Amino acid sequence: MEYALDTTLTVNGTVVTRRIPARQHLIDFLREELGLTGSHTGCEHGVCGTCTVRVDGRIVRGCLMLAVQADGRRVDTIEGLSDSGEIAELQEAFHRRNALQCGFCTPGMLVAAHDLVANQPGASRERIREHLSGNYCRCTGYQAIVDAIEDVLVARRQKT
Repeated sequence: MEYALDTTLTVNGTVVTRRIPARQHLIDFLREELGLTGSHTGCEHGVCGTCTVRVDGRIVRGCLMLAVQADGRRVDTIEGLSDSGEIAELQEAFHRRNALQCGFCTPGMLVAAHDLVANQPGASRERIREHLSGNYCRCTGYQAIVDAIEDVLVARRQKT
């Protein structure tokens, strides 16, 4: 019998209490138990970035974090960030710059990009590439993704 723990976390602003198997990863809990399938499971080793979510304001790999470790914490998924409008500028820029392609990496890219835009408003193209280095994309070659993020950073700097 699998050992499980009563766990309460806030997911996209909603308090969730479940009995969670001790070894279940956060990404699997979000996808399988809560139906939040926007973030993907890719390498399951924390290398590809498709499972990137935000926990207490910091981006983490959902495949490396156990769901029970999120007890008492706030988890924001791509669905929550999209629904709240937090990433609307980035979504529009990704669309405009054709940075979406197959879309498998897009949720993780958007979560990582939002982290960069929010915390490093003066980031250069080199810094954008460095920040995204843990997120793999096999379709776009990154140029369009970097262009989209740079567009948002430049537009925000011009507003201030």
